[in-house]
Amino acid sequence: MTIGLAHAELIAVLTAVTGSDPRVMTVRSGDVLPSGPFELGHRTLQSGLREWVQDQTAHPVGYLEQLYTFADRDRNNEILGGRTISISYLGLVREQAAPGGMSGWHGWYEYLPWEDHRSGRPTILDDIAARLTDWIDEDAMRRSQRRRRADFDFGLYGAAWNEDLVLQRYELLYEARLVAEAGCDLKHNFGRSMFADHRRILATGMARLRAKIKYRPVVFELMPENFTLLQLQKTVEALAGLTLHKQNFRRLIEQQELVEETGGTESETGGRPAKLFRFRRAVLEEREFSGTKLPLSRN
Repeated sequence: MTIGLAHAELIAVLTAVTGSDPRVMTVRSGDVLPSGPFELGHRTLQSGLREWVQDQTAHPVGYLEQLYTFADRDRNNEILGGRTISISYLGLVREQAAPGGMSGWHGWYEYLPWEDHRSGRPTILDDIAARLTDWIDEDAMRRSQRRRRADFDFGLYGAAWNEDLVLQRYELLYEARLVAEAGCDLKHNFGRSMFADHRRILATGMARLRAKIKYRPVVFELMPENFTLLQLQKTVEALAGLTLHKQNFRRLIEQQELVEETGGTESETGGRPAKLFRFRRAVLEEREFSGTKLPLSRN
């Protein structure tokens, strides 16, 4: 819908975890998130988005929550002399093949490779740090401020890595013109670019989910009905981009009474059969129960 020169766009960050890979649903060969304009015939924003997702991906959507609204005048202006209001939503689903090649799944870390620390500090951070240093030195008046921001956001020079700062890191790269969306030379772009502000919106969804799994058990939306504790841990690690201490993780899961045994087992690679679990009914019925969380105790 266009009011004057303002155009409202509905955009979905549909996330699944397949194996140990956090993935996002895309269209146009991975360059665009499912999206479309908010039209007069849409009953609500969410119902309008669900219609666009159905039309573009044919993928069922269950859990959906509003993420953020962007309306920056200097970003994503598709209307000459106007602006686009991007209303984004986060959806949690279980991956299914899209019929007819209409859409496709791509890994989170294809777009934001510096966010995956499960195998240690990614080497791309060395290149990012070097480019950021050049940007920092360009402005003598703001050099100290820029250095503090870069160190804090990217965990440089002894600063701790904070997995929740996904959006801040992308925004800093945008400001430093180190992503293609900011108009940089493609050889200086980090990660795979996306159309307009869609990578920024993906970063926002990643940050929301990483923060949310620490205090609400939303991860069950991404799990099969029955799962092993190792599968649950791998899913949480995939979302957080971190490795977790196995025994601490299992102890905290047990203490919080999130899951219960099913009585079945599953053979895991290279080991003896592992017990199968499911989320307790109380967790499923009280999705927003405060104080129930999945732990992020790092190795």
